[in-house]
Amino acid sequence: MPKIDVNEQLFFQSLGKKFGKDELEELLVKAKAELKEWPPQDGVLRIELNDTNRPDLWSTMGLARQLAIVLGGEIPSYPFFSRAGTMQKTAERRVIVGAGLKEIRPFIASFVAEGKAVTDALLREIIQSQEKLCGNFGRKRKTVAMGVSRAELLSWPVHYDAADPDATKFVPLDFDKPLSMRQILSEHPKGKEYGPLVSSFKKFPLLSDGKNQVLTFPPVINSALIGGVKPGDSRLFIDLTGPDLEIILTACAIAACDFADMGFQILPVSVEYETDTRYGRTISTPYYFQKETTLEIADAERKLGDSFSPEQAAACIRKMGSAVRIDGTRLVVTPPEYRNDFIHPVDAIEEIMIGRGMQSFTPIMPRDFTVGRVSPMEEYGRKVREIMVGLGYQEMIYGYLGSRRDVVEKMGIDGMEVLEIANPMTESFDVVRNSILPNLLASEAASAHAVYPHRIFEVGKIVIRDPAANEGSHTWDALAFLVADREAGFNEVDAHVLALLYYLSVEPKLVPADDVRFIPGRAATITVAGKQVGIMGEVHPQCLANWGIEMPCAVVELRLDALRGG
Repeated sequence: MPKIDVNEQLFFQSLGKKFGKDELEELLVKAKAELKEWPPQDGVLRIELNDTNRPDLWSTMGLARQLAIVLGGEIPSYPFFSRAGTMQKTAERRVIVGAGLKEIRPFIASFVAEGKAVTDALLREIIQSQEKLCGNFGRKRKTVAMGVSRAELLSWPVHYDAADPDATKFVPLDFDKPLSMRQILSEHPKGKEYGPLVSSFKKFPLLSDGKNQVLTFPPVINSALIGGVKPGDSRLFIDLTGPDLEIILTACAIAACDFADMGFQILPVSVEYETDTRYGRTISTPYYFQKETTLEIADAERKLGDSFSPEQAAACIRKMGSAVRIDGTRLVVTPPEYRNDFIHPVDAIEEIMIGRGMQSFTPIMPRDFTVGRVSPMEEYGRKVREIMVGLGYQEMIYGYLGSRRDVVEKMGIDGMEVLEIANPMTESFDVVRNSILPNLLASEAASAHAVYPHRIFEVGKIVIRDPAANEGSHTWDALAFLVADREAGFNEVDAHVLALLYYLSVEPKLVPADDVRFIPGRAATITVAGKQVGIMGEVHPQCLANWGIEMPCAVVELRLDALRGG
């Protein structure tokens, strides 16, 4: 769980009152937070946040904002946000996005914060907020990288382009000599840490101004001049880049609200794309895109086990920072600009529970007594894991949601079997996987720097769309494994399949397969007692190229429920 160092002076100043330890611990429950340390004379509160869906709380200003509302404060207003049909004016403040970034790091959001001199305390707070937002919510800068530059030194418009990593040179932060972008990856500490995020691309993302001065090389390092913010600076340019537009817009909203709460004036920036995005070709950021959530009061009463009027429920939700309007027996909840975690009415019900106070609900003892045990399918899966580890494979654990781009487009399939999410939070999680193979290939794509051979596997669930089924789909337990090496091929994985099924007391037969994911003539379906239970083969070069993988790969995927039944 995220842990933050909260500036004591800024925190209590924002709350309008200094609390004692016991009072503060009770108040922090409203933000799903715990006070871990409060060293005397340190001026810092060390707090752990227990909600990974609320990155807006991972800063001094964000946490103070939430608790101030809980204490009865007004829900803050942020007039600098654009909305559908209402774009804020940006004057000369423009970012022009190059088409070459489409397959690299295509999206950016930005704003200017001015009117307040940066102090040492504020700079430390900005750096910590940046690190938490990019490290936790941004998955170590993979999905969000944030740069803070000195706006008074740049010339508009700013250009966000794909640059030649060998020909483009600048002085990176904390260095005193120019390096090429490729040299930064091997010589700068941040390049060594974050370089793998871009090293597989032929060109690297770069932000430069109208005079061709470098601001930052996302997601790696700022330039030493324009990107080197110092105490005393009072005009800052903030950029956030990544592969998913809604994640970037959410991170931009959080950062902008934090800077506004610090006392900065926020000036929107116009981002201009060469092709249409979900929110248009030109977006003035920060941009509000969140949707309303509708909640039935009866549903909330049933789930929380208590009764309350629409007015009482609405008051609890407002206490958590969201706007609410009452529509008969329903509540229509409008989330604040810095939140994007309302994806189901249950999320609004949770707001009622926390806003009212969990201690206000009467405890109920469990009425049923049951004895738990491991299911037969789980026991079978554990046996498979032991065999795979014995064969020299390393176990991986993945989520079941993914992007259509990874699950369908990169694999070259038609996607007819893929189950789509009706209301995805982001484009990164808009389908349920129909195979574990995309996950394994994604890991391999990020592991080119590791010593070969690579042997990885996962035992998990896959979902296949089937309109004829009662639920519209089937969920299966599956095993998939991958071998990556110069000599990786059909014969190697075939030997491992035979060894695995021998220890499972299953006798397989192979039938040649025609599958776009595999090299023709180097793939086979695996059958047991006449029933197809899996597929294996050498991954097609086009599929490897889609993932940016240069090493040959051979893969296998088996349905464990079919194996166990067979």
